[in-house]
Amino acid sequence: MKKLLILGAGTAGTMMANHLHKKINKNEWQITIIDQDENHYYQPGFLFIPFEIYSEKDVVKRKRQFLPDGVDFIQAPIQLIEAQKNQVQLKDGRIIPYDILIIATGCRIVPSEIEGLDAGWRKNIFDFYTFEGSIALRNKLKEWKGGKLVVHLAEMPIKCPVAPLEFLFLADWFFVKKGIREDVEITYVTPLGGAFTKPRASKVLGNLFETKNIQIVPNFNVSHVEADHNKLVSLDGKEVEYDLLVTIPTNMGDELIERSGLGDELNFVPTDKHTLQSKEYENIFVIGDATDIPASKAGSVAHFEAEILTENILSYINHKPLEAKFDGHANCYIESGYNKAFLIDFNYDVEPVEGKFPLPGIGPFSLLKETRINHLGKMAFKFIYWNMLLKGIPIPTVPPHMKTSGKKL
Repeated sequence: MKKLLILGAGTAGTMMANHLHKKINKNEWQITIIDQDENHYYQPGFLFIPFEIYSEKDVVKRKRQFLPDGVDFIQAPIQLIEAQKNQVQLKDGRIIPYDILIIATGCRIVPSEIEGLDAGWRKNIFDFYTFEGSIALRNKLKEWKGGKLVVHLAEMPIKCPVAPLEFLFLADWFFVKKGIREDVEITYVTPLGGAFTKPRASKVLGNLFETKNIQIVPNFNVSHVEADHNKLVSLDGKEVEYDLLVTIPTNMGDELIERSGLGDELNFVPTDKHTLQSKEYENIFVIGDATDIPASKAGSVAHFEAEILTENILSYINHKPLEAKFDGHANCYIESGYNKAFLIDFNYDVEPVEGKFPLPGIGPFSLLKETRINHLGKMAFKFIYWNMLLKGIPIPTVPPHMKTSGKKL
């Protein structure tokens, strides 16, 4: 029996287990997935916890319930990927061999990469990119009376690039509802030249900053944090003061990748951006946030990648060329507060533009426009995530390749 091994039972790994279990020859292949945690987190929900829109029960379920019968689940920490030996070593000493390896180990925030950040961590410096961080921030916002709120992006790439903007817009709405918006000064500090990485979307979203009275400090490359004086300091000496700092620190791949010598300087695995095959080992494939490909690190991207990668792994098994090509397709709702949202749809070559989605000319969702139905789509995504995406069920009318029809290119 040949072995197909998946490392990581998060969004990408779970989807791959489900896709492959449906299509692989089970008389010839055994699928095993390894993860050290028993809980699966709906990470887009972390954004809503600080504002008490979601609670813990909305974002946490057991990983095992989303894995198909017949897939072996090993809950254990991994020590090393020994790629030249086609095996993985667990921290308890067990050796797990493989014929094909899928790396889906995700990425994580690393606050220690910014000098001084640890000194104020979970005191008046918070994150919402972790389950624990979002809960701690919720508890802080319950008691916070106002002052200078600074949302800070350290560097790219990050998981879900639109999430910092969503946090800003939801914070504005949250403080309006609390009746203290006039007592809160909201500032966004970013190393980017504008609100977002894509020019058209950056212009549209940037206009909201003015209407919502949110200040932006662009081109700010952080040097360190003076936690004792509540200051962010840039490499060129600029300073931004805060009373409450919500930060998106450096994002890096799993430490396992560094230990195994498989990553770049940020521990992301060099990956062919179209086939999702490792650039170094032909029997290793990489998906989701673990890759170094120039696509958004977001759940929708992992979803589209999973459909492409499933085809390529079946081709690899059958000694055929890897013909399925991932185009960098990303699809993101952007909450803007007041029960409204934007929607953007783009890929490697096409930036977000206006149009209708998913049906050209019909919608019902509008691209790069703020609508209530886009917000309803965002809120419905939680149900779709738990009940369709994780289980490898394709979304009708939304193929993995980005459609250009219906877009104002």
